[in-house]
Amino acid sequence: MADALSAIPAAVLRNLSDKLYEKRKNAALEVEGIVKQLTAAGDHDKITAVINLLTHEFAYSPQLNHRKGGLIGLAAATVGLSGEAAQHLEQILPPVINSFSDQDSRVRYYACEALYNIAKVVRGEFIFHFNKIFDALCKLSADSDPNVQSAAHLLDRLVKDIVTESDQFSIEEFIPLLRERMNVLNPYVRQFLVGWITVLDSVPDIDMLGFLPDFLDGLFNMLSDSSLEIRQQADSALSEFLQEIKNSPSVDYGRMAEILVQRAASPDEFTRWTAITWINEFVKLGGDQLVPYYADILGAILPCIADNEEKIRVVARETNEELRAIQTVPAEGFDVGAILSVARRQLSSEHEATRIESLHWISTLLNRHRPEVLTFLNDIFDTLLKPLSDPSDQVVLLVLEVHAAIAKDQYNFRQLVVFLVHKFHTDHDLLERRGALIIRRLCVLLDSERVYRELSKILEEEADLDFASTMVQALNLILLTSSELSDLRNLLKRSLVNTAGKDFFLSLYSSWSHSSMAIISLCLLAQAYQHASSVIQSLTEEDINVRFLIQLDKLIHLLETPTFAYLRLQLLEPERYVWLLKALYGLLMLLPQQSAAFKILRTRLKTVPSYSFNNPMSTGLHVLEDGNMNDGDISSMHNGINFASLLQRFHQTQHQHRLHSKSPARSHNIPASSKEVQKPEEVRGGGAVVPEINRPPSRSSRKGPGQLHL
Repeated sequence: MADALSAIPAAVLRNLSDKLYEKRKNAALEVEGIVKQLTAAGDHDKITAVINLLTHEFAYSPQLNHRKGGLIGLAAATVGLSGEAAQHLEQILPPVINSFSDQDSRVRYYACEALYNIAKVVRGEFIFHFNKIFDALCKLSADSDPNVQSAAHLLDRLVKDIVTESDQFSIEEFIPLLRERMNVLNPYVRQFLVGWITVLDSVPDIDMLGFLPDFLDGLFNMLSDSSLEIRQQADSALSEFLQEIKNSPSVDYGRMAEILVQRAASPDEFTRWTAITWINEFVKLGGDQLVPYYADILGAILPCIADNEEKIRVVARETNEELRAIQTVPAEGFDVGAILSVARRQLSSEHEATRIESLHWISTLLNRHRPEVLTFLNDIFDTLLKPLSDPSDQVVLLVLEVHAAIAKDQYNFRQLVVFLVHKFHTDHDLLERRGALIIRRLCVLLDSERVYRELSKILEEEADLDFASTMVQALNLILLTSSELSDLRNLLKRSLVNTAGKDFFLSLYSSWSHSSMAIISLCLLAQAYQHASSVIQSLTEEDINVRFLIQLDKLIHLLETPTFAYLRLQLLEPERYVWLLKALYGLLMLLPQQSAAFKILRTRLKTVPSYSFNNPMSTGLHVLEDGNMNDGDISSMHNGINFASLLQRFHQTQHQHRLHSKSPARSHNIPASSKEVQKPEEVRGGGAVVPEINRPPSRSSRKGPGQLHL
């Protein structure tokens, strides 16, 4: 301290702390001259003492004017040191940088001025203290005083010039500080940061692209800033980086992909659009680097497909198609389970477009990686049943395609039908609203005969008789009306003359016995008219209830459709089709005379050529089945079908229904013999039995596509 006091006259020190700026400025010039002399003499000890004096007695002084004088004095000392100032920067910079936090705005202003003058002197040497200076500038950029901000901007421009000229700048040391500051919300700081990122990226020798993952999230965060200027600056910087990525052979796609996935879910529209645009480019450019991130990327894309903004939807759809078109194998790091998990999760989305694309992904995975997907079947099967109740027909059709793809082998086919019956049992509304659509589509995708045989086998063992009856009526109506099942109807028409037709007829008979009207319909379709007449004759008072009459009404109307055109034409030969005539008259006798169905059927029968039921007997021939007459006794066998045995089976099933209808336990309790529905891995065979009974589906006067009147 004594060395400093001996070097600097007391008057100079006194003026250095004067309240008048001019006196402080003149005193600083005196200090500059003194330091120049000491530098020329090489007396660095005294120079150090002078700097310490200016620091501790002035810059750190509690007196305001002392602090002002200290700052101008340190700048003057640096000017006096000139080329040798670098070796004293460790002493000079701390008090100046510390003054940036001073409570008085004038002190902060003079600190900017002092550092500006110091930087002009030391230039390149400034780089070695860059992080400290940058941190100080970052704080000054948000200063509340406009004069301080203005001074800070001048200083900032000078520092940028110094950095761009220097070959000593260490980007590696700077990035951690930048990353830390990127989360600041102050708009002035954000502008300051974007400005520095842009400047550093413009320097050829500085590889900002290599460190982009470190501050990319911060830039995306700025896209939602309330200031238009900041949003534009951030967008401009991001656009420049994206262009560099397209032109660069080496890019760390993986780390950035994680950031983009998060930003694609931003509530801010502009941020989402920018993120999805980047993801689109990454999918095109990323190659193998992105394979481990496909699941995350898909999780970002699928919600954006249903975004409110059309431009986001367009880019998301394009990206989704590009991603799905990429052929990969699990050995390359492609995680089938992760992709499947994302698609399954998005199936619960409130947006139809997202649910549809999720199903497309599951279908694609099944086509390309079927063995791997089937290992996750237990995890996704229940999830794939829920879309069957989706309000969108397209979603239902797509999920049926997925189920059909899974059910290519017998085990999974059986599992599908078992769980489908269980689903109908627990959700009668689904059976009513979507039953026809689901069954018809599965028949197209999986072979209609196979589907109906399996359904019949399961319903034959169904313990819930009410549900079995409802389900059989639904299946029967679909069989009679669906264009997709015309081949099945043609097969049944040949039941009495064809082995394949007979086998199919017999496969349906036991389960169809749960509904007397379904059995009658089946017999009319199979042209087993004598058996149909026998069934009608066997009906008791208990069988002819409101539900029966409703079903009968539907059948009468169906008889007037093209499906039964062959039957109506057979009425032109009453002597040959006497059992058909008797069956129809039997139905007529069961109908209330005032009903529309009675009038329709009676009108039809009036057009039949007159015929007496006694005619066959007068010829000495016995009718075995319509269209076939032989000598001898009436037989109960035709084409190997034991109709007497079938009639007995029908009676037994209907007897069970009568007992059940009288049982007090009918009120939605399953019999103790009901089997427990098995999990997919437990299904090995046997019928599906469901654990509870729901109410029969309600009838509606108006039905939509795929809906049933039951």
